[in-house]
Amino acid sequence: MIQDILKDTISEALQQIGIADPEVELEHPADLAHGDFSTNVAMRYAKEQGSSPRDIAEKVISLIEESKPSFVNKVEIAGPGFINFFLARDFFAKSLEDIAAHAMDFGRSEVLEGKRVLVEYTDPNLFKEFHVGHIMNNTVGEAIANLFESQGASVVRANYQSDVGPPVAKAIWGMRQLAHKMPKDDAPLIEKVRFLGDSYVTGSAAYEEGSSKEEIDAINTHIYERDNDELNELYKWGRTVSLNHFEEIYKKLGTRFDCYYFESQVFEDGLKLVEEGKEKGVFKESDGAIVYHGEEDGLHTRVFVNARGLPTYETKELGLTKQKFETETYEQSVVVTANEQTSYFQVVMAALTKLYPEWVKRTKHIEHGMLQTPDGKMSSRKGNVIGGGTLIEDVEARANEKIQETDRDLEDPDILATQEAVAAIKYAILKQAPGKNVTFDMEQSLSLEGDSGPYLQYAHTRCYSILAKAKTEGIVASIENPPAESYELERVLYRFPEIVEKAFSDLSPQYVTTYLTELASMFNSFYGTEQIVNVDDEFSPYKLALTRATQTVLANGLNVLGIEAPEQM
Repeated sequence: MIQDILKDTISEALQQIGIADPEVELEHPADLAHGDFSTNVAMRYAKEQGSSPRDIAEKVISLIEESKPSFVNKVEIAGPGFINFFLARDFFAKSLEDIAAHAMDFGRSEVLEGKRVLVEYTDPNLFKEFHVGHIMNNTVGEAIANLFESQGASVVRANYQSDVGPPVAKAIWGMRQLAHKMPKDDAPLIEKVRFLGDSYVTGSAAYEEGSSKEEIDAINTHIYERDNDELNELYKWGRTVSLNHFEEIYKKLGTRFDCYYFESQVFEDGLKLVEEGKEKGVFKESDGAIVYHGEEDGLHTRVFVNARGLPTYETKELGLTKQKFETETYEQSVVVTANEQTSYFQVVMAALTKLYPEWVKRTKHIEHGMLQTPDGKMSSRKGNVIGGGTLIEDVEARANEKIQETDRDLEDPDILATQEAVAAIKYAILKQAPGKNVTFDMEQSLSLEGDSGPYLQYAHTRCYSILAKAKTEGIVASIENPPAESYELERVLYRFPEIVEKAFSDLSPQYVTTYLTELASMFNSFYGTEQIVNVDDEFSPYKLALTRATQTVLANGLNVLGIEAPEQM
């Protein structure tokens, strides 16, 4: 990247004035009038040199001028001693050519070529409704997986789904109580899903009330042991309904998984690890249960096997980690969870460090906040949860209304409504750092006026329609005859690979979201002030090259975020 060349050039100049092993940082000035790159090295090393920042800056600039890179037009001092670099006109024209040459690969790197990475995300609970928290997890996880792929890694997308344990037992107890309401085999899937949700709420309430606690605990044991035909049939029915429902949602979200892990398939490996850890003194017995005392690690005690001899989530996590690293070869396992599970995950990893530290070293935990409606966080246990599928459907319905209001002539408005709805939800989640909570406002998130997923999509389709119009008029995009002055738009397009690299380095997709929003705003300003398609304008081919590059970068950026880039809106 050019910033690396620029850093080397600045470093060489600093060494020539007596600064050994200088550290050079570059940033883009907020105002393009101040240049394309800026560094504060003069202020950083002025005291060391016993000179003023401006004197240092003047010496550095003097040395750089003697052998500055061809892509630099001029270098200036600003303020107390900032050194600002203005890139050459020819550089921006060639950057458009570079974007066109790389097309859908523009922004991709090969730094992780040959590395295999597993990214685990979404992780819903069978027998419970797929809720908005799972959409949050899925959105963050998909973007993280895309960022790894953007750097050349071979990514395996994994989904770890809970299909045994107390929640399942509660739901099956509730299914027994509500058997008279159980949908028939040919009933719509949504009816079956709602029945499961009602069953879980019924069973959960009974468990908390206490009178049915012992019966539900017994069901839990039977489910693990698969020794009761009636319960096995109810389990099979509910498991199938849940998985079919989840796949419907994954399809709408544009998510595909390469492998699925289930708690029912990992708990035995987890129990073996607990036994191994118990022999080594990692785990201790306590009131009939097996626990890990995390206080020595600055954490807290957690139960790994309960008094009934059944594994908890913690033990299943051990088994899952074992299967990840013993059955496949992964450079790294990235696990995405809600931040409310952070303390749980820390205890599991602390215990595992004392057994298989190499697995822990290769495990990266990313936490995200909660997705809320303006009413606040919801609980599936209390039955006031908004299902993930319901949220998507509600936003789809509103998107469809907005499409009808504008009387747009579209080939398939229903498909577009889904694309806009998913874009609205994902953008709302990804426009800020993963660890923060998100309050989803439907009207704001569907707006075409800015700061929304559909706004980015609309900018992309505008580029597409302009290019289509130019084709009918026989105007071909070209960089051969650029205007004397660069457009602001082209002064940010070349930065896209740098933005993606930073987003990957920090595992923070919001950098891409922010960049795309600013890019779309710049393009809309460009569109509003320039007549792009004009056979009588000698610069029309160049404007088209700029439009084509914008479309490419918007499409590639939306792909990183897991958002569709439609051709028509």
